[in-house]
Amino acid sequence: MDDAAILFRDALQATYGQLDWLPLPDGSIHRFRVPDDKPGTLNGWYVLYLDGIASGAFGSWKSGAASTWCSREPVDAREAAQIRERIEQARRQREAEQQRRQQQAAEKANHWWRNARRASPDHPYLTAKRVRSHGLRQRGADLLVPLYLDGLLVNLQRIAPDGAKRFLPGGRVKGTYSPLGIIEPGALLCICEGWATGASLHQHGGYAVAAAMNAGNLFPAAMGLRSRYPDQPFVIAGDDDRLTDGNPGRTAANAAAAAVGAQVAFPEWPEGAPADLTDFNDLANWKLANGQA
Repeated sequence: MDDAAILFRDALQATYGQLDWLPLPDGSIHRFRVPDDKPGTLNGWYVLYLDGIASGAFGSWKSGAASTWCSREPVDAREAAQIRERIEQARRQREAEQQRRQQQAAEKANHWWRNARRASPDHPYLTAKRVRSHGLRQRGADLLVPLYLDGLLVNLQRIAPDGAKRFLPGGRVKGTYSPLGIIEPGALLCICEGWATGASLHQHGGYAVAAAMNAGNLFPAAMGLRSRYPDQPFVIAGDDDRLTDGNPGRTAANAAAAAVGAQVAFPEWPEGAPADLTDFNDLANWKLANGQA
């Protein structure tokens, strides 16, 4: 038993780094802290089976990655079928656990949102970004940004006074967005990354906005919104990550725009604007600071 567990741990360590525990080979899904993640988080998961050929699967809720493992190659069709069944069983367990975690996070999000107070207009993050609260709420020192999917509140992004951002553990992010303004038939809907960028677009341009929270969620959020609003004109208001290899902001925005038949727009940087500015909030605030608003 220990030999299979050690081999399985070797596979985990090849992906996640050094682990100081042995996996439990009980056929149940288990969670663990990925070494590079924040203390107290349990984003890693695994399941290990010992009957027949020792086999299992593992991955990360945070990254969405998943891998399978078996101790040796199957020698006949019966063993191959068993491995396939074990992989399928692990997939079902993983999906059930993910749904459970997302449901718990959605319940917490709704409870916190209902009991939170209106965001202070002088919250340090709002002051730094020079935007109004636009309906955000506040819990303790943290701003609460609501994330919706198909009209339902499913998660929150917490923004600390220093700008640090965290989603609720286990909460759904893929395909969600935070709305600013009302989506009117025929009127342009802007889809952007961060909430502050969306607040600037809404505040200065009067647009209805859906903030997808990050570049990786632009595509899923845009696809979900296109399904919900098939005839709405969209523009993807992308970040311009000029100092990052591959410019992920531009890459993600162009991909999302192509997928949903949207226009795409990026900040147009005035002469003298620093290269570390990336989004429409940065642009608005630089113009304001330099008398170009």
